[in-house]
Order: sequence, then C-alpha cells, then structure tokens
Amino acid sequence: MKIIKRLRDGAAKAGRVLRDGGPRALAQRIARTLYSKTGAGALDEPLSDRDVADSTALVLAAPETRPARGVPLTVGWVTVPPAAGSGGHTTLFRMVEAVEAAGHHCVLFLNDRFGGDIAVHEQAVRNWWPQLKATVRDAADGIDGVDAAVASSWDSAHILASRGTAPMRRLYFIQDYEPYFYPHGSMYTLAEDTYRFGFRNIALGEMVAQSLRDETGVDADATEFGCDTRMYRILSGKRRTGVVVYARPGVPRRGFWLARLALEEFHRRQPDVEIHVYGEHVRNLRFPATQHGKLSPTALNELYNRSIAGIAMSFTNISLVAEEMLAAGTIPVVNDSPGSRADLVNEHVAWATPTPHGIARALSDAVMRVDREDAALAASVSVRQFGWSKAQSDVVRIIEEEVYGS
Repeated sequence: MKIIKRLRDGAAKAGRVLRDGGPRALAQRIARTLYSKTGAGALDEPLSDRDVADSTALVLAAPETRPARGVPLTVGWVTVPPAAGSGGHTTLFRMVEAVEAAGHHCVLFLNDRFGGDIAVHEQAVRNWWPQLKATVRDAADGIDGVDAAVASSWDSAHILASRGTAPMRRLYFIQDYEPYFYPHGSMYTLAEDTYRFGFRNIALGEMVAQSLRDETGVDADATEFGCDTRMYRILSGKRRTGVVVYARPGVPRRGFWLARLALEEFHRRQPDVEIHVYGEHVRNLRFPATQHGKLSPTALNELYNRSIAGIAMSFTNISLVAEEMLAAGTIPVVNDSPGSRADLVNEHVAWATPTPHGIARALSDAVMRVDREDAALAASVSVRQFGWSKAQSDVVRIIEEEVYGS
C-alpha cells in the first residue's frame, strides 16, 4: 500500500508541475531527481582523485643547471581542451603565440578529465587558433621534455604538480581568483591550495594580484589586460539601435541570472529597444530578444556596432567583453566593485550596482542619452591602443627570467 501511495503522490505532483510549468518544467524536475539519485554531481569535479596535489606534501624537482640565455626553450602549457571561441583560451593562446614569436617552441598539454580524443581537441585548436604552431599532447601521458611548464587554471595546476614531476621550471598564468568560482568547500579549498604550490604566479590584472595577496598571502608578477583594437573598432555606416548581453547561464560568475532579471526590467522601461543575446541560446526569456548564439570576433564586432550599450558582468575578474565593447563604441554596463575599477580605468564605463534595478537603470540611462553617437566615438578612442603587447612581453620576460635566471 505504501508503494501505491507513493506512486499516486508522485503522479499527482508530476501532474501539478506539468499543469503549472509545462513539459519542459517536468523534464527539468525529472532530470534533477536523476542527477541527485545517480550521484552525477561527481562529474563536476574537474580532477580524478589521483591527480589532486597537496601543497603540504609537494616536492618538485628543478633543473640543476640553467641553459645559456638565447638558447631556444621548450615551454609547456597545461590546459583543459578548448571549446570553440573560448575567451579564456584565447587570452592564454595570445601568450603562447608571443612565446613562439620570441623564438621558443611550445607544447600544449591538454587534460581531458573524461579521456576524450586528443586528435579532436587538436583540430579545434587548429580551426579556432590557426596562428599557433604548438605541438599538442595528452597530459595523461605525462608532462616532460620541457624547460618550463605553465599552468592555466587551478585544475591544470594540480595536473602539473602531479604529472609534471620531471625537473623543470613551473609557472602559473592566473586569469581569475578561481576559488571564487565555488561555494566555500572542497573545490574552493583545492583551488586555493594551488597558489601555494611554489609555482611562479603571473596574475592578469590587479584584482587577481590583490586577491592572491589578501586571501592567501601569496605574491605574484602582475600584468595588464589588453584589447584587440584591430578587431574591435567602430565601423562606418552602422546605426546603433539595440542593447546586447553576453549569455553564459551555466557560469555563475558571469552573472546571467542578474542580467536576465535586469533585462526584464529594462524591457518594461524601454519596450521599443531591441535586445540582442549572444554566447548561448537561452530558452524561456520573458522578454523579446534576438538570439545570435556563438559569434566569430568579426560578427561580434558588427553586433556591437549596432548596439548602444551592453551588459558585461563578471565577479571574479573584469570581463574582456567590457573593453571590447568600448573599442567598438558600445557603452558597457559593468558590476561596480573596487576590483573591477582597478583593472578598467575608463570614464565611459557605466558602473552599476549589481542588482536587477541597478543594472536596468544604467542600461536605460545609456540608451536615453541624446549624445549617443558622440559617446560611442569617445568610448572607442579611449581604449588603450597597445592591444595585448604589454601582457605578452611581460609573460615572455617572466618565463625567460625563470628559466635562464635574472
């Protein structure tokens, strides 16, 4: 009888969900139940147990001698396989490209937690970043044969520590303070511990450098953000009529839940302004939107040139999207914080209190300006014109210094 009652109760509950939310809501409930019952949450762990390193027990060998300055080096870069158009990989690969341009050979050590085909991952690299000459290897086969290796994320730092045991110099290119990606628990702690591995840390921006000092007491070489002003720029003959948002609903630090709520309020205030969404297709929006999905940089610059303003939020470091919007003449609405302001010093940014009404208000104010065209031009010319050359030269210098010696 208990089983029959449970079945009846379950069927009644499913009927209510179907009636109130439709088939998609019911499918979501079923998927969430299965996710919990099957322990699928373990799939979110980016490392196998055997690859977890421990700063309190770590002994890593360094070379006994240094090569003569000027001898070409072999530099490894440890990373997860890149998805098409990945912004984090694009920034990392700019550094790889600079090291190659300095006369050194690079190797990408790709760590696929679930054992995917490295040949498929390499093809993605060749298709999306054709300028790279780097050899591609599977990190599962070990990290060796290099003078130096550079971790690029907290999980890749564990991989470098656990699999890169041969004598080499070890560095860490840090684009975000990654413990903030998680609730304060196991992954937060394992991410935080990587900054104590003894690698030479290179922080992208003052926000990350300050977080490292404040949270872990670890220092870092800091370098600056850049912006590809050859790609992102004002195009002639474009009429700005809409607003734009970068959508990554599954990445909490990108703040899309807040952005979605803000856009609902913005649409209530400005119902005639077209809303553009790119990055991912988002279902069940409660406002009309033109969805673009993933865009090439060229197509994205064209979209920016049709947009008056855009939402560019990030909560673990400043988003590259903000300065790319500025370069294209789009006014970025950015979540206000001391860390964000430290890395984006620009009077044309619309700083917003990170709440639905705060973001909507800043977006609406940008749209209502009577001098929108003048503001777009002023925003574009305000962007630093050295691109990524400062960061690239810093990374090359730091790697060479670490291997050759001061």
